[in-house]
Amino acid sequence: MSANPLFRLKLRADRLPSCRLVISHDNWGNSIRNRLSSFVMPTILVIDDDRSIHLLARKALEPVGDVVAADTGEKGLAAMGSETFDCVLLDIQLPDRSGLALFCEIHERDRNLPVIFMTSEANSQTAIEAMQLGAFDYLGKPLAIEALRELVQRAIQQRVMSSVPVAISADNNFSSADAELFVGNSHSMLDVFKIIGKVSKQDVPVLIRGESGTGKELVARALFQYSNRTDRPFLAVNCAALPDNLLESELFGHEKGAFTGADTRRIGKFEQCHGGTLFLDEIGDMAPTVQAKVLRVLQEQRFERVGGNKELKTDVRIVAATNQPLEQMVEDGDYREDLLYRLNGVTIQLPPLRERAGDIPLLMQYFLSQAKSELGKPDLQGIAPETAEQLNAYHWPGNVRQLRSVIRRAVLETVMPVITPDILPADILKRQENDVVSPSAPAQAEQNTKEIADGAGLPALIQEKLDEKSTDIYAAALQYMERYVLIRVLRETGGNQSQAAEMLGITRGKLRDRIQTYSITLDSDVSIQTT
Repeated sequence: MSANPLFRLKLRADRLPSCRLVISHDNWGNSIRNRLSSFVMPTILVIDDDRSIHLLARKALEPVGDVVAADTGEKGLAAMGSETFDCVLLDIQLPDRSGLALFCEIHERDRNLPVIFMTSEANSQTAIEAMQLGAFDYLGKPLAIEALRELVQRAIQQRVMSSVPVAISADNNFSSADAELFVGNSHSMLDVFKIIGKVSKQDVPVLIRGESGTGKELVARALFQYSNRTDRPFLAVNCAALPDNLLESELFGHEKGAFTGADTRRIGKFEQCHGGTLFLDEIGDMAPTVQAKVLRVLQEQRFERVGGNKELKTDVRIVAATNQPLEQMVEDGDYREDLLYRLNGVTIQLPPLRERAGDIPLLMQYFLSQAKSELGKPDLQGIAPETAEQLNAYHWPGNVRQLRSVIRRAVLETVMPVITPDILPADILKRQENDVVSPSAPAQAEQNTKEIADGAGLPALIQEKLDEKSTDIYAAALQYMERYVLIRVLRETGGNQSQAAEMLGITRGKLRDRIQTYSITLDSDVSIQTT
């Protein structure tokens, strides 16, 4: 976590309990006791009718803070009435009431107070109910000292962060109409808005270019929304998501019996979208036969269904998008030059998120307020300053789509009213370490390539993810395997992408996209580029 967050703790009860002290410290990783003077300590309330739990908690949490014990729910509430606590350990079964019911009363008094449930009868139902209510965590008895100490320290850290004003508020300052528009006020995005305004009412094809996740479909929808065709359909087709024969049928339709499985006539998107706007995403993955038919529609607004000989007319405005270098694909013979010229009536270039970093706080607030509403988190206040600093500093290879995913996941996982850094994915927290380029970067790149090319690095990767308690081990393993397959096949073909795509059973455009995603270089040898 970042340095110098405000640390707000109360003085001990025998040292003016109504006073509060604000100090700063350098590293959240150090224990609280080492960072504070002897008279400043957090206070933990333990509500349990088992006196051995009181003794265990005092012993285990001695390095962390003072422990106040109560053996009934009523005494616990009374203690809260006379003293302020930084964390609560709460038993599920109490003599005078249910711990789950008592939690609701505690939560009503102080929604920022982290509550950790304890029970000797740990089961899925009580665990689920506790977490649904908003518990910080859930521990089974007998309590493990190290796990208890670490969990309470983390809870106190989040309690402290919740007392500091948020950097990004979760308040909804956006209208419902903003859902289909852009969020941003950087110069590069203002240029995009201006182009949309100039060409939206013109019936010319538009080609939207930019990295994956930058919001190309939002541009297409904005072009439609501000066009003269808003009362007609808007349809979107992802050209990379369908095999060539199915894509042709999807776009142009087919006659009954045109191919195996064509039991009935099908109306394609060009017919369905008559008078409207058709958005063709990932246009670079379109097969040559489909490219020819799309070119004819652009030139003449005419086409035939698959297996048919009747010429049909349509009036469709085409908006296309790609993250691939179409000019290079034309040179390589993978894309029709005449189709590129036709699609490229107007080009809108979307900047990656790393080039519009000034928009990140506004995007965070938008996604935060959206997730707060959609995921039912009415108590969510916002993002802590340390968390916002981490998010602002990240390079966002997945662009706006990745930022939205991270914010939604953080809102879903947090049990506190403020999103703290420990909620963030490990790759964001490790950014500074990963972004440092060592003097031996070429040698490291060669070593990384070798480990992936022979599959030797997979066990170490999985162990690293296990140590991090990662929740995306399967995805990371699949990415490693995909890089392994790509490098092996590309080396086998001597870097010939057309031959490699054929062996892999994917399109040349799809292979080019994966090469770019994994920073694979094809100079004198196939290797992974370091950045």
